[in-house]
Order: sequence, then structure tokens, then C-alpha cells
Amino acid sequence: MILGADALLNLLTRAPDLRQAQQTSTLSDAQIHIWRDIEGVAPAANLAALVTKLGYRGKIAMETQTVGLTFANGQSVVSAFDQPLHNGDEIITELRQDKSLAELDMHHRAAALSDDALDAALQGTRAGAFKGDILTDMQGAVFRGGGDYASIEFIISSDQRALLCRYASGRRHLDPQDQLTLEWSGAYAHNHAAMMQTLILSKACKKHLYMHPVAREALEACEAAIMPGQPMGDVFAAHAQIFEKAGLGHARLNACGYAMGAIYNPIWVDFPMFYENNPRLMRERQVFFCI
Repeated sequence: MILGADALLNLLTRAPDLRQAQQTSTLSDAQIHIWRDIEGVAPAANLAALVTKLGYRGKIAMETQTVGLTFANGQSVVSAFDQPLHNGDEIITELRQDKSLAELDMHHRAAALSDDALDAALQGTRAGAFKGDILTDMQGAVFRGGGDYASIEFIISSDQRALLCRYASGRRHLDPQDQLTLEWSGAYAHNHAAMMQTLILSKACKKHLYMHPVAREALEACEAAIMPGQPMGDVFAAHAQIFEKAGLGHARLNACGYAMGAIYNPIWVDFPMFYENNPRLMRERQVFFCI
């Protein structure tokens, strides 16, 4: 994708993606350019030629802070241009942080879908329930509400894996005494609203009963610390202070949330994150997920 200083967009892509670009973007046919798959011809060379054809001269920046660009392809792009490319890693990242009213509405719709997914999970979570059925119900609730696949798999962990906060394959039936960790996100037009819950089957132990109000207090402290003009590190400091005061500093993670947006595989994190001493200032119309 080429973004000019004149704010015009041009896309260079493969033939199978032509209809996709025509039907699911705001680009006109004149802004969509197709490269041919030919042995020995690098798409990067087509990109450099297109930039020249469009008349762009002078300072050209390249965004490398993207999960869609491999190191090899990035090196190919650098080699294809006959001039040094400037670092453009912060351009799109900054633009993504300030959401339009339409984007905020999509996040609200995604959040409603996340709520629907949780309702479905609660209804199906019981001793003997199959985790595959719970996932089916959660994803089905999102689809029935008009949503999309999230950009990563829903995370469902239990038993000895209950503390896993990454997706792992394998399904099992829940025991009469079990702990279920869910991390999921509704998605609407790729806008995400991630959520996380821990469900206890049968009886909560003393540790659960002690940790729950602490976790809730920490979450409320994070919410109170999210203020335009304040550094993101303040949110993490509020989170950490509650856990340290309760003697649970060993149980917290090193980050307590992150920004959200219209994200594609393989993550739904839209950086930046809430971590210690992060100086980035929060702004209005940003969307955050806190844990």
C-alpha cells in the first residue's frame, strides 16, 4: 500500500486479490495495481516502479513495524529503490490511535458481540462440558450477531493448563472441580473488543476468594488512570500498586493491557501497551483493553 503526502492511496497486489480490493475497500480501480507472478520478477521491483510512475519523489519512508512484512521482503523493498528509505514505523501507528466516530461505533458493536460470546460460554460451562462445544457456542454468538472471526483464536484453558494465556490445541471435558480461563474478542469489520474471564466450577478456594476482589480493584484502578494527556505507564503503575499492596506482586504480569483497533492476523493487539514507565501519552478516542 502506498500512502502519498497528498493523502492518496494506491495498492499493489496479486490478481486473486483484485475483486477483494474492489469489493471491500474504498479504492477505485485506478488505485488498484496488479503485479504478475513470474519467476525471477520481484514484487518489490514493481513497487519501486509504481512509486516512480505515480510521480513521488524526494523523501520516501517505509513502514517495517508490521506483522505482514517478513525480513526478506523488507530487504527486497530496500534494495529495489535507488535512494535510501526513511523510517516510517510511527506514521500508521499514530494514525491508528485516533479513532473516528464510525470506528468507535464498530468497537461498541464488537464489545456487544464479546458480551454475547460470554453469555454463551456461561450457559454452556458445567461439569462434563466439552471445551469444543463452549468454543462453538462463543464463536456462533459472534457470527449470529453479524461479527467476524477474531484475528487470533479464542483462548480456552482449563485444569493444569488453566493459567495459559496463549492458544493451545487439544480439547477436554471439564471436571466437576475445574478452572476455566477464557480470553476472546468479538470483532466487527475487524475492529476488536477483547475480554478475559476466569470461571470456577464447583467451589472457589480461599486463594480465589482473596484474589478476586484484588483483581477487581486493580482493574478499576486501571480504568480510573486512563486519562487523555497522561502517560500509559500510569495505568500500569496503578495496576501494580494494588497487587503489591495485597502481597500478590508475584502473580501479576509485566503488562496490563493494550490498545485495540482494526487488526488482522496473527494478533489483535494494536500497540502501544500498558507497561512500566511507558511515556506515551493517551489521547481521546482511543480504545484500550485492560486485564
